Amino acid sequence: MDQFDQLFDQLKNCCPDMELLKQELMARHTTFRIGGPAALMARPATEEQVLACVKLARESQIPLVVLGNGSNLLVADEGVQAFVLDMTGLNRLERTGEREITAGAGVTLARLASFAAGEGLTGLEFAGGIPGTLGGAVMMNAGAYGGEMVQVVRRTRCLTPEGTVKEIVGEEHDFSYRHSVFSQGEDVILSSVLELEPGQEEEIRAQMAELAQKRKSKQPLEYPSAGSMFKRPQGYFAAALIDQCGLKGFTVGGAQVSEKHAGFVINRGGATCADVLALVKEVQRRVREQTGVELEMEVRRLG
Repeated sequence: MDQFDQLFDQLKNCCPDMELLKQELMARHTTFRIGGPAALMARPATEEQVLACVKLARESQIPLVVLGNGSNLLVADEGVQAFVLDMTGLNRLERTGEREITAGAGVTLARLASFAAGEGLTGLEFAGGIPGTLGGAVMMNAGAYGGEMVQVVRRTRCLTPEGTVKEIVGEEHDFSYRHSVFSQGEDVILSSVLELEPGQEEEIRAQMAELAQKRKSKQPLEYPSAGSMFKRPQGYFAAALIDQCGLKGFTVGGAQVSEKHAGFVINRGGATCADVLALVKEVQRRVREQTGVELEMEVRRLG
């Protein structure tokens, strides 16, 4: 019996109601629809189950990967020899103050933005079309159309590797461009409190619809992708540089630089991780040679 089988049995004993999956294809859990199997995956529905997962993984010295909607992730074709914690079951969402909403790490940003609109609270319109969950959005200070999580997140509850729950408040989040205190650490985000402004539901939903239309017209939403492939280089826009180098439509295997938006790499069907990485490497090389700018991947790699 290997360490993953042992962990499976331990988790079955302490969390009999929790869904556990062996050799689960990560392609089913990423928006890129790419990725081989995870040795073991758990889908906790409560914070107590998360605590048990983290504690047992640490005791077993098994690598732990925390997963939300898999929207900013490129997983290796060989898969991952790790214990993957799918947090989408932590989806509690409620209004907890005059201007406050408390949301679990697994709540999708689309649902969160719609809930806020229904409560007559403005400030999350930018997030309505971002395909991730709250946990991932807080971790990387996700943003779009001039909005970022730093503007609305006030407090975050997280679980430390030692198994204690702590709260991060205000500036302790250390938000910057696509970065937070959680970016490199091992803490697992459980929930956040967001502070918004009073508004009119009709106006909020109208703005969300306008942004959704703008996104649809400019981004290749009809294909699987991981969102923006590259970080914005200082003083430039990655998509403009890629376009300038004549790389729109550039293809390797099933992976392609979108003809609609050069900042996106899409899966046109059957793309592998190897295809995407070969394409990214060539795009980086040509942009560097023709413009002198070094493009850095924004999408996280796993495995």
